Amino acid sequence: MIARAPDELLAEASAGSRTALARLITYVESGGSNQRETVSRAYGSSAPFVVGLTGPPGAGKSTLTDQLIKTALASGSFDGSDAFDQIGVLCVDPSSPFTGGAILGDRIRMQDHATNDHVFIRSMATRGHLGGLSLAVPDAIRVLGAAGFSVVFVETVGVGQMEVDIASAADTTVVVTNPGWGDAMQANKAGLLEVADIFVINKADRAGLRETRRDLEQMLDLGTTKDPRPPILETIASTGAGTEELWRAIIEHRRLVTGIQHDQHRQTQARAELDRVLSVMVRARIAELADGLAYADQVAALVAGETDPYRAAETLLAEA
Repeated sequence: MIARAPDELLAEASAGSRTALARLITYVESGGSNQRETVSRAYGSSAPFVVGLTGPPGAGKSTLTDQLIKTALASGSFDGSDAFDQIGVLCVDPSSPFTGGAILGDRIRMQDHATNDHVFIRSMATRGHLGGLSLAVPDAIRVLGAAGFSVVFVETVGVGQMEVDIASAADTTVVVTNPGWGDAMQANKAGLLEVADIFVINKADRAGLRETRRDLEQMLDLGTTKDPRPPILETIASTGAGTEELWRAIIEHRRLVTGIQHDQHRQTQARAELDRVLSVMVRARIAELADGLAYADQVAALVAGETDPYRAAETLLAEA
């Protein structure tokens, strides 16, 4: 029988129980005391190496992730320093407006790994978070690390301009595009220049490859401040072409962020994680205020023209 207490579940998950691991991630998705206790228990463990894949819908992120899993299992870090024998995959899907659950199910494209004891794949919902990364995703990454996973792929929903906050949770962010996806101005609008550590032009066998590479190079010439400059690679995920070169680039970037930039990178991640938790707690407090009589009084005062929204908010916060 599977335990229910987070500490017992973590012990079972570390011993290889996928059922216990799935229940722990359900805990962090559900919120409440179980989420807090699970994160508290997991937080002191070694953090996994996190690779984020983002980009516009239809770019082939799921198929590319599938190929990267195969390459990571087969090649590790190439020099033998890491085996990467336990790989986690979190597919962040849009939420159902009715149930809050994930509705895309990109795991369909990763069915080859469904019975692999070395791979754990989980779809998670954005739960309305515009950036496509709910609070539960960083918590799930912590749980996977505590369960002994050395690398975690996070594939995000790909919703356009707001799809940039994966960079705060990932060690290496891969932005996946296609030939003919748009010009350099669209790329800048999407915020991809700031978040990409590696650019990938997937479906490179299609027309428009040269123009897409030109636009990305132009975008980097005009505005990147990243050092080193993000490379632009080409893949055909449906056949696996270019996947090994991409994995080599990911490993090379990993060496960078675990080297001289390690402390700065970890501080940035910690600040982003704390900011997310603070935002959730503040929103919860606002929800409590909205159910109170003082809130109703301020709404009535607004309708009557006796106050303005700023004074009303300040009054409520002063009474909180």
